[in-house]
Amino acid sequence: MSQIDELPPLREVVRAHGLLPRKTLGQNFLFDLNLTSRVARAAGSLEGMSVLEVGPGPGGLTRAILAAGAKRVVAIERDRRCLPPLAQIAQHYRGRLEVVEADALELDPRPLIGEGPARIISNLPYNVGTGLLIGWLTAEAWPPWWDSLTLMFQREVAERIVADERDRADYGRLGVLAGWRTHARLLFDVPPAAFVPPPKVTSSVVLLRPRENPLPCRVEALETVTRAAFGQRRKMLRQSLKSIASDPGAMIAAAGVSATIRAEEVPVAGFVALANAYDALKR
Repeated sequence: MSQIDELPPLREVVRAHGLLPRKTLGQNFLFDLNLTSRVARAAGSLEGMSVLEVGPGPGGLTRAILAAGAKRVVAIERDRRCLPPLAQIAQHYRGRLEVVEADALELDPRPLIGEGPARIISNLPYNVGTGLLIGWLTAEAWPPWWDSLTLMFQREVAERIVADERDRADYGRLGVLAGWRTHARLLFDVPPAAFVPPPKVTSSVVLLRPRENPLPCRVEALETVTRAAFGQRRKMLRQSLKSIASDPGAMIAAAGVSATIRAEEVPVAGFVALANAYDALKR
């Protein structure tokens, strides 16, 4: 394993601080700095960029992001056991790393990031990754404050993020939200052996870039329609949408979508049309 800075190898850092990954926090540490550097590079040039990282743990990816030239990194860490090794990184990269002890699900990072677009790069804890992504995708203001998301998920979650109606087994609410507001693609896989402890599943790195002008639609309406449709994904729309509309046929006709197809067959544009028809009927 090559060194990317003068700091000790991560295994030594973890051993020195007695850091055992906690399952309750969804922690799986990455020790391979070649791999963390590959994740950082996947976000593109970081020169002069501000970066948000969620769940840095002992700081393997943090170090790679800083070594790649990020101007500033804001790292949100819930586990206070990880604060001392992160403080060592902050001391080495003076003035470029701010560590915030907080629950990322409850924190608005925008005041910490400051002016200008930022990038989010994270090996997300498994137990909060999807919730964080949905929050970033459904923000009221668009284009968002970030200009790309480079995120690591379990492979099955990554496949749902990039899926559309051509990938029916994986297509769902997450794919609709991601496809509506971003261009999402799966970059590469990370085997279980790369982590400590090794998870039972393969992980994947996904890159999402915001669409400048996504199809106009109210976020809450789109979430309501997709929740109803995919909540009964084996039923035709005329049945699955009865939970949100007394006359789903009128809503479906207004959207220009077939009443006899199932949620997994409806493209993103179709769901946007359904959401707008739902709003029109409610008015």
